[in-house]
Amino acid sequence: MDSFPWLTTLWLLPLVGAVAAAALPARRGTAARWLALVVGLATLAIAVVLAVRFEPAGEQYQFVESHSWIPAFGTRYELGLDGIALALVLLTAVLVPLLLLAGWRDVSADDTRPRAAHAYVALILVVESMVLMSFLALDILLFYVLFEAMLIPMYFLIGGFGQPGPGRSRAAVKFLLYNLLGGLVMLAAVIGLYVVTAGADSPFASGTFDFRAIVAAVSSGELAMSAPVANALFLGFMFAFAVKAPLWPLHSWLPDAAVQSTPATAVLMMAVVDKVGTFAMLRYCLQLFPDAAQYFAPLVVTLAVISIVYGALLAIGQTDVMRLIAYTSISHFGFIVLGVFAMTSQGQSGSTLYMVNHGFSTAALMLVAGFLVSRRGTRAIADYGGVQKAAPVLAGMFLIAGLATLSLPGLAPFVSEFLVLIGTYTRYPAAAVVATIALVLAALYILWLYQRMMTGPVTSGIDRIRDLRRRELAVVAPLIALLLVLGVYPKPILDVVTPAVTSTLTTIDRQDPAPVVAEHDGGEPR
Repeated sequence: MDSFPWLTTLWLLPLVGAVAAAALPARRGTAARWLALVVGLATLAIAVVLAVRFEPAGEQYQFVESHSWIPAFGTRYELGLDGIALALVLLTAVLVPLLLLAGWRDVSADDTRPRAAHAYVALILVVESMVLMSFLALDILLFYVLFEAMLIPMYFLIGGFGQPGPGRSRAAVKFLLYNLLGGLVMLAAVIGLYVVTAGADSPFASGTFDFRAIVAAVSSGELAMSAPVANALFLGFMFAFAVKAPLWPLHSWLPDAAVQSTPATAVLMMAVVDKVGTFAMLRYCLQLFPDAAQYFAPLVVTLAVISIVYGALLAIGQTDVMRLIAYTSISHFGFIVLGVFAMTSQGQSGSTLYMVNHGFSTAALMLVAGFLVSRRGTRAIADYGGVQKAAPVLAGMFLIAGLATLSLPGLAPFVSEFLVLIGTYTRYPAAAVVATIALVLAALYILWLYQRMMTGPVTSGIDRIRDLRRRELAVVAPLIALLLVLGVYPKPILDVVTPAVTSTLTTIDRQDPAPVVAEHDGGEPR
């Protein structure tokens, strides 16, 4: 690898772009939007370069950058890219330009706030910068700082640019309080881990936040933690990530935040920011505390299965189309967490692929629904009917995105969901069987939603709805194309992800369960 700081450039570019967009003259709102879009596309180009240059069979962490940051605390500015992080970096880099385009008119022309358009696109770029850096961080304190800092721009996106009315302020505060609580618990665990690394029995000369060094010491047995300490630290990290994910019963902030946000902000939150939580479970919870992770795995698997079924059941009962989509995400995040804690190669590969596929499918469904709601002016499902007659392209895109959400074979989420269920069944067969109930429930809520909104007689006012415009097609068409391509050919992502998953399982000393084969003697099984 060359010495060019690719990873720093990747996260720094959107941050610089945010500053530049915010600094433009007040009357240059359109210029700010175009600048943000160009920066988003340039960030995507760097992510593609990293993907091309990444060697799946090479070292686990590539393009590593390491510099002194706060020596007194034993923390460094240290970045690195593995296959799992690469998949999520590409997801983020692909979605942000599309979200900037989708939210082109989210700040209306009659908004009296100075620089409102500038602030909106700048905040999106700041979130992108922090999310990218959190995927790349190899220093635990650096990750924690980013994990908390990304809440601030998201708070302003929800509370400052969400749906009109007092509801957006309440949703923004609820989002912030839930996630700050998780972050404070994690901070206690981060400090506790530092104290452990600074202990008398530690192999380190002083306390450290070096993720790779701590994992190596834990894996080799040089850094020993008592079971109560390891369990407490695991729960501290896991609590914060479960809030972010979100995992039942820490999920209740998500539906309100998703409904009160603009569709572009809701997708940014559910498809990008929340992935930091599931990614961190796979990287930090499992590798820093392998014994505690195995001890609590049955509990986490149980919570994941509850999330899967609970989210699907509540989606069926919704009368608000945007809230329905938010509850489907709770169900899907349950599948992702299930795959992580199944601790099998199929489960974790499927879980990582699910993070990517869920991002694209949720973005497609939420954005198409958002385009429709902006035309009709209501989120109530009962106010729609016969949309496919007035806007056939919109209805067709909605159908494909919906079928992807219910994991129809041939569309991207099917492969990841299948891998998660297969990987879970080999270790937790009962959990896998119960989780399959969600497949039936998903078909119920998606097909019933499509039937109520898109088919049947044309409801009053629907006949005046226009079909998707060119800008909207430019947003949705790439997402639909990705869902189709990854549905039949997920190999490029799995080739990158699988070596990283294998390395993770080796680090935590877990192997796939051996298949049970019946022995036969004289034609009769023994």
